[in-house]
Amino acid sequence: MMPEEKNKGFVVWLTGLSGSGKSTLAEKLCAFYKAKGFRVEHLDGDAVRAVFPLTGFSKKDRDEHIMRVGYIASLLERNGVIVVASFISPYNDARMAVRRSCRNFIEVYVEASLTECERRDPKGLYKKARAGEIKHFTGIDDPYDIPGSPQITVVTEGRSVEGSFQYLVKSIEVLSIDFHQLFSP
Repeated sequence: MMPEEKNKGFVVWLTGLSGSGKSTLAEKLCAFYKAKGFRVEHLDGDAVRAVFPLTGFSKKDRDEHIMRVGYIASLLERNGVIVVASFISPYNDARMAVRRSCRNFIEVYVEASLTECERRDPKGLYKKARAGEIKHFTGIDDPYDIPGSPQITVVTEGRSVEGSFQYLVKSIEVLSIDFHQLFSP
């Protein structure tokens, strides 16, 4: 067996409203896999937008952005990397296109109510959107398509970060894709 074939990559795609806990869970998941010796890459919405600063917030712009990120994720996955992607990715059609471009894709809906996300508002974005300072803000004046059939739904409202993280890890391990076959002994 060739060394690069030893570990098959996969993509864990966390989607949800701003403030739902996507990035927090993604960071913990990356640290978890790195501690186990796996090659891991975290693709985060804020960090990737900094690389593509001219990306707008229209539906077309968002879809193109998610498709770019999905392509990057699929390349990393093909090369044996575990990809943890945390993006609002508000539209079902774009998420489905990314799913089709990846071999082992796990969609995780990080669920928290709009009220809870606004209460958390770690970056003050909801306040700015409500004041009209930010246009096309998902959940306020732009829609969020709740995933119809994610492999995992993690409800973060009323649950600790650690509890949410443990639920996510256990859920990944028991998915119908045999998680343990993703790695060779």
